[in-house]
Amino acid sequence: MNQPGKKLKLIFVPFLIIAIAIIGGYTFFNWFLFIKLHAFSLKEDIVNVWIPLALPWIPILIWLRPRIKLLYLKVKKKKGDSVGLYIAIAGFAIAIPTIVAQAYLETATGKLTKLDNISQIEKQEATKYYVLKDFYVDKSHIGVRSKFVVSGKSSQYFDMYLYVVLPILTSPDDTLHSNCVAWYGMKYHKEISNRLSQTEKEERFQQFANESQTDFDKKDANQFVYFDRIGNTDDHEEYISAIKKNKSYSNTSTIVLMPVNELFESRNGNKLAWIFGSFGIGAFVWLMMIIFPRLDETALEKFKSKAVEKSADAQEVLQFFIPRKGFFITPIIIDLNILIFIIMVFSGLGFISFRTADLLSWGANFKPSTTNGEWWRLLTSIFLHGGLMHLLANMYGLLFVGIFLEPVLGRIKYSIAYLVTGICASLTSLWWHDATVSVGASGAIFGLYGVFLVLLLTKVFPKEVSKAFLASTLIFVGYNLLMGFTGGIDNAAHIGGLISGSVIGLILYPQLKRAPEYEQVNRETQSQDLESIL
Repeated sequence: MNQPGKKLKLIFVPFLIIAIAIIGGYTFFNWFLFIKLHAFSLKEDIVNVWIPLALPWIPILIWLRPRIKLLYLKVKKKKGDSVGLYIAIAGFAIAIPTIVAQAYLETATGKLTKLDNISQIEKQEATKYYVLKDFYVDKSHIGVRSKFVVSGKSSQYFDMYLYVVLPILTSPDDTLHSNCVAWYGMKYHKEISNRLSQTEKEERFQQFANESQTDFDKKDANQFVYFDRIGNTDDHEEYISAIKKNKSYSNTSTIVLMPVNELFESRNGNKLAWIFGSFGIGAFVWLMMIIFPRLDETALEKFKSKAVEKSADAQEVLQFFIPRKGFFITPIIIDLNILIFIIMVFSGLGFISFRTADLLSWGANFKPSTTNGEWWRLLTSIFLHGGLMHLLANMYGLLFVGIFLEPVLGRIKYSIAYLVTGICASLTSLWWHDATVSVGASGAIFGLYGVFLVLLLTKVFPKEVSKAFLASTLIFVGYNLLMGFTGGIDNAAHIGGLISGSVIGLILYPQLKRAPEYEQVNRETQSQDLESIL
């Protein structure tokens, strides 16, 4: 068989099998489990976006990645870098049509229910879409909820939201009664820079509120074609909070309907075409990527003879989560943080970010609560994270420092250093902030970096390690502290962790200097782990 034929059989066909299995299989799974059976309720963004986005990477890493390595990719960059690019392209080529398929599934399977009046909505089986014959929207009695979210890779954005709910009644005469069975939802949003001062943010919010009020006053609430019922989303929770602020009507109903001003037949848009179009584009790009590089015949022979370990690729990924000699406590801490995050996600609290109230109920550090006898928050807060990116950033930082530091300190000293610096970071946050909800392992991680810096400066580590990582560690710490001063980050906890970690490093370094164990074995282990990260 010639090389193009081999590449199609070994790499392209497996890609197609994985893609079709995930797009078709997960779409059926979503329809059967969540839409038809209503087996259990998860946030819609988890079901429709984040699971489809994450799912392709499992078979790609386990099955497709060893086959990608058969291509001779050593051109200008390292082969590992090119393999990572190929994996990323394959992952997104499958994830994008899967996400589009879920969006199509949600609108295409949504049933339209016709109601004579709004009071019938509680007597009918819940559906996604509604048409009302007789209704009255009471714009004089509203509920409003404001929300502020810091976003962006470096917390550079400050997002402002206003959630407005209006009672939906049968006629104006119903305003004399206090019962409301459904609510008309409106949402306003504006994004500004998080670098602005508190005073500037308040001015911008007031301007945003005035603009929203003007739009609200001009809006004709009767101008729409049908209603779209809000499902289990973060927005729905914010609308419920707005409902609770409306004191004129009964707050027991949590049905929120969004007006849609387009034909019902147009609800799917071009989603169906985009499922096949995005998959076709992704498959074509993937085909072009594997056609041009030649096969590495040596690697191919090893692959055929099964000389390469079958589980090597899976082990590369899993090794950072499995405790082993010399690297035992760090994986446990990482696993515990991820486990708590997963439990919070499946409890319906969110995914990208969690609400402040939920973090507080799960054990966040908050001065009024902590100093009122709930001192356990000093510890629990270091195992909570505000969202996905917060978790990933902290776990990567912990992984990097843990590879070098844990073999030197040993399990007990390393565990004590992590917990003590984490608690010191929480105490510093309490001392600095009067009413800030603080979560995250970053205070404890900064503590470990404080220990690491002291041991680098006191030459506990081999000379080559100190040379390679002293400057980069100082830059990492300095950059993160500098970003903390721009807002949205608890820099007091970072500084408290760094200082307490430095003190612990100074206490420990004399005995570590005399320890003969830290030589070739640990050096080789760290080298292998670091190479896998990079």
